[in-house]
Amino acid sequence: MGSADHRRGVVHGEVVSAAAREVRVRRGLPSWFLAGAGVGLLLSRAVVQPTAPMAVLMFGAIGLGSLAVPASREQPRLRPAVALAIGIGAVSLIWLVTSAPPPVPRGPLLAALALNTLAAIAEEAFFRRFLYDRAQNRVGAAGAIAVTAVLFAAIHVPIYGPSVFWVDLGAGLLFGWQRWASGTWTAPAATHVFANLLVTLR
Repeated sequence: MGSADHRRGVVHGEVVSAAAREVRVRRGLPSWFLAGAGVGLLLSRAVVQPTAPMAVLMFGAIGLGSLAVPASREQPRLRPAVALAIGIGAVSLIWLVTSAPPPVPRGPLLAALALNTLAAIAEEAFFRRFLYDRAQNRVGAAGAIAVTAVLFAAIHVPIYGPSVFWVDLGAGLLFGWQRWASGTWTAPAATHVFANLLVTLR
């Protein structure tokens, strides 16, 4: 390649790099805005009762907003069905050998089932899809599991009190492991739905 061709290639590469950086910046701004909005909405659970109609909009906004952001694709370490079975087995075993967790605020049974299902899916879309992806890019898989588990536990404290932190931290670590093992957020989402339904139907 002549020096002129080389210079054109370098210039072209710089143009492509600049365009790629601009795309990353454009994508990054909505991502960080969504992260802040999601954390704020989740923390607002301290003043908005989960059975209120606003909660449906709140959880729906978090879930749908999180799903609008592209997710990374990973090679699964286990089949998602295996990770799901391990998660459901762990939740069931804990349910059988320990005292039940604090009760969730309840209304009519059908509404409670729908709300707790939506809450589980929305929280997992936010924590194990949206935040996990971003944390993993910065602190690796183990860091992403830890960070999302701690934040997941912390947002439940205003509603249920400090004693629930350790229970939800354990749940968050399980869900994070499922996310890592299966390569997808749907395995922890299904396990979270199962756990919420157990609480609602007890």
